[in-house]
Amino acid sequence: MAEPAACPAFQLGKSQYNQSTFFGRLRHFLNVIDPRTLFVSESRLTESIRLLDDFKHGTLPPGVSDTQVRTALLEKAIIHPDTGEKIFMPFRMSGMVVGLLLPNQTLGSTVFWQWLNQSHNACVNYCNRNASKPTPTSKFLQGYVGAVTSAVSIAVGLNVLIEKASRFNPATRMMVQRLVPFPAVASANICNVGLMRHSELEEGIDVLDTNGNVVGTSRIAAKHALMETALTRVVLPMPILLFPPIIMAFLEKLPLLQTHRRLVLPVHSLVCLAAFGFALPLAISLFPQMSQIEVSKLEPEIAMATDCKVVTYNKGL
Repeated sequence: MAEPAACPAFQLGKSQYNQSTFFGRLRHFLNVIDPRTLFVSESRLTESIRLLDDFKHGTLPPGVSDTQVRTALLEKAIIHPDTGEKIFMPFRMSGMVVGLLLPNQTLGSTVFWQWLNQSHNACVNYCNRNASKPTPTSKFLQGYVGAVTSAVSIAVGLNVLIEKASRFNPATRMMVQRLVPFPAVASANICNVGLMRHSELEEGIDVLDTNGNVVGTSRIAAKHALMETALTRVVLPMPILLFPPIIMAFLEKLPLLQTHRRLVLPVHSLVCLAAFGFALPLAISLFPQMSQIEVSKLEPEIAMATDCKVVTYNKGL
């Protein structure tokens, strides 16, 4: 069967969608975070890598379509682009989950769930970082402790602040309850990204020319990579904090939830999960994973090492 005319011929290293536009990146990342990639077997992954190698060397078997090669590329998305190693399933972007903002939490449950959520976030940030330079285990542990401690502290502070808001007048209390959660969650996410990937700022990351060759190591590019990733983590909680309260206010008036109050928690969890599923691809689509930067903005030694005006770096996810 012929490929659709609207679908351009497959090119290795290039998405079928235009990565210079937000909508193109959104369509690309919707494929990357497809939950089906969580269940790709070792044999299937090996076959996908072999198929892509055959394409690269011009030795594809007869009858292999562009669609099959594209599918192989998506399945290879579970391989880290810098290390070439398989990303552990729970820490792929397709397996990312959110610590749900459950109602009426105690201080103890807040600490537990925030620790669990931020631990997962820390591992996701680490596993999807730019890994062009090795990171010692000691730095990973330092980053993890700092990321989780700062995030949990912010969450606990938020919990205490909201509790104290009950002493304020109704207008002030409503402002605190509605406005404080977002900057608190966003700050926790920024701390998590910055601390888990701080070694990139110290060591720098590889930048590539138009042929994919490494032309140098740049701390400036690393700073841009972390800033872009941190911004996605600021945008990520917006729909999660905005939509569930509005949706739950409507759902809790339904006779079913009025009669069976024990269903409120699981329904709230599902609504939060759906909001996260909506927010994740939007957030990570803000910037392409392989971002570009003008050589003139980087270190002088990189400008001397290449004739390219623009170089590329793996931003991470």
